[in-house]
Amino acid sequence: MATSLKPVDVAVIGLGAAGGVAVLPLARAGLKVAALEAGTWMSPRDFKADEIHNNVRRWVTSVFKTQREIPTVRADTSEQARQAGPHPMMNAVGGTSVHYWAQSWRLKPWDFKTRSETIRRYGPNAIPKGSTLEDWPITYDELEPYYDTIEWEVGVSGKAGNIQGKLDPRGNIFEGPRRREYPMPPLRSTEFIDRMSGAAKGLGWHPFHPPAAINTQPRNNRSGCMYHGYCATGGCHVSAKNSTAVTTIPEAVKTKNLTIFDLAHVRRIVTDAKGRVTGVNYVRNREEFFQPAKVVLLAGYTYENSRLLQLSKSSAYPNGLSNNHGQVGKHFFAHYQEGITALFPFDVNIWYGLPAQGITVDDFADDVYDHTGLGFIGGTSLHVRTERHAIEAAAMGSYGARTASWGSAWKRHIHENAARVAVTYHQTSTFPYESCYLDLDPEVKDPLGDSVCRITTGGPKENESSAVRYAHTKMEQWFREAGAVAVDSSVDLGVPAVSTHAYGGTRMGDNPETNVVDRWGFSHEAPNLGVLGASVMGTSGARNPTLTAQALAWRTADHLIKNWKSIAE
Repeated sequence: MATSLKPVDVAVIGLGAAGGVAVLPLARAGLKVAALEAGTWMSPRDFKADEIHNNVRRWVTSVFKTQREIPTVRADTSEQARQAGPHPMMNAVGGTSVHYWAQSWRLKPWDFKTRSETIRRYGPNAIPKGSTLEDWPITYDELEPYYDTIEWEVGVSGKAGNIQGKLDPRGNIFEGPRRREYPMPPLRSTEFIDRMSGAAKGLGWHPFHPPAAINTQPRNNRSGCMYHGYCATGGCHVSAKNSTAVTTIPEAVKTKNLTIFDLAHVRRIVTDAKGRVTGVNYVRNREEFFQPAKVVLLAGYTYENSRLLQLSKSSAYPNGLSNNHGQVGKHFFAHYQEGITALFPFDVNIWYGLPAQGITVDDFADDVYDHTGLGFIGGTSLHVRTERHAIEAAAMGSYGARTASWGSAWKRHIHENAARVAVTYHQTSTFPYESCYLDLDPEVKDPLGDSVCRITTGGPKENESSAVRYAHTKMEQWFREAGAVAVDSSVDLGVPAVSTHAYGGTRMGDNPETNVVDRWGFSHEAPNLGVLGASVMGTSGARNPTLTAQALAWRTADHLIKNWKSIAE
């Protein structure tokens, strides 16, 4: 029998990048908030400058709940789904924002109107076959104030390229208009970054230093970045990485309106006979609890959002909460995140720094360029990054110089070339398809006996694969212009599955027949249930999802505050 706790105004499930943002405006508004987090607080002492600790053993992401409920993956219904490798996400106060790269991108205006803009420019046949692509129910201009709020509340460094329509070539001239400059200047450059920037300009492109939720100067009693490395997959021991664990969550705690229940494994969202949400059942230290709430905000990761809704069956929702229209788990997709490497005739000196530090080209992202005759829509951002470590370098490509990955010849190759290799990180616009969805695996269970999430990928998608191949030709051109003597552009174009950039499953839209939540992030079916995170997004853009997910979360919280009586009572 579950122990019933003191009722609260709002229960937030998950205290990561999105939930960790939403609690701040709610708490400031005076609402009593209970945050249920499967992980717990992490200390800067937990983070180490150790490649084995961070990148090989993946200690930061190996703890708590995620690794005990890794989704299974299959191409289609003819295949047996198999559990994927280690889950890249983590449970903690602050969630994956504790160890992420902190790239903090806005989507572009085109990303919100991709379907209508594609048809307008290229005709209806340009929409990828089998895609369930819809325009977002909101525009960039509607979300822009919330982008601005997050950039200043969390703390984002960068250089604006478009302030109220005035373009600045030091920033991204292809971005949507913003109201003001970033709160901090961008991460510092290096000799190699300057070289790549000059090469891009020589090709007539428009390079810029990308935005990151990382302090480039002391801010709010926390240090600026030390550029010592070990940022990828690791937390920041000086708290310069602006996780919600060191920004919005502590501010919400100060209001005394937020109570955090850590190590809380949520199993079900509970509803009454009328279909309204009444609270949340969770397990903590093998004890069951029921947290009553007037409103529930589901802020897990994409897989967990769909999974928990599908598990939360009741007489009002026999197929899962908010799933009477059969849309939970639909319109799922994950980013194509690829990159290539290049060999230079000199040391590039990228052993230190951090992945968000680099130079980016947006000339081939989204719909910046004419796609006529290319056979795909969308595009790819090209990002040359820093931070490289010894074990990663030892796994470098051969560029045709060797075949074995052992022995004296291999050792000489590594010794001579490891410091001369540069790496890139590409993100390609990805779209939803009818054949790609999330449901419950009927066979694989978590330790509590609940089905894990099952991903059906639908196989490779020609639109995205073509966009990746096109981007690689541009990246190789860029590397050659900068003096590279060899480029390894080989890449596995398989369909992404368990990813740090997963979208959909609870898509936002005005039509309840094709979407789970409305334009404000609240369920079409259960009016006092909100959903936060990238699971509500309908397109990805050539961008990390975090800043957009956070802007949407603040917007959903703001809407709840302004419409409390109509939603909660």
